[in-house]
Amino acid sequence: MISAIAGKLSHVGETSVTIQAGPFDYEVYVGDFTRRQLQPKLNEDIRLHTLDYIEGNTTGGRLTPRLVGFLTLPERQFFDLFCSVDGVGAKKALRAMVRPVRELAVLIEEQDTKALSTLPGIGAATSERIVAKLRRKMPRFALIVAGEDLSSEGTTQSSPVVEETYEALVMLGHSEADARHLIDEAIASGRKFKDTESLLTAIYQKSK
Repeated sequence: MISAIAGKLSHVGETSVTIQAGPFDYEVYVGDFTRRQLQPKLNEDIRLHTLDYIEGNTTGGRLTPRLVGFLTLPERQFFDLFCSVDGVGAKKALRAMVRPVRELAVLIEEQDTKALSTLPGIGAATSERIVAKLRRKMPRFALIVAGEDLSSEGTTQSSPVVEETYEALVMLGHSEADARHLIDEAIASGRKFKDTESLLTAIYQKSK
């Protein structure tokens, strides 16, 4: 499996981009949100995290290998989970990814099936299955933005400090939405937090 690809972004189409990597041109399928992020980077060097899948009918006919690309590893992990829902699959998941992963994760976590059903290719029945299967797996994705640049040591978007703080706040009786809001406020202050204790301390000092 090709897990990442780096090269010059030579073309941005409606559903895919082309990356020049050495002597090869690779067509990489992307969701609409990712496509919009990549448009200003035409002719620049980029790197995408990738997944591959086989398109076609396994009982006969032509089978075509496809690459799907993502700007961050958490986005790829979210897509992999999204595809695991019955009735979704790679093509439908790609069509549905018109919003940032964090926003989609929040919709799933909050069981907002009405909003989910408005995504391209996702109807009412599919949105119910998505919520039923994925709701408990969404906190780490719902906190992606809050975790950016969390510490001077280079903690990534999927920082365990943010995830552990979120879990601690929920255990302390906060709602999921309130826990996310408190963490967002603390991160927005610009302070650096190297562990869960320091982040929790900042949150409760601010709330006094």
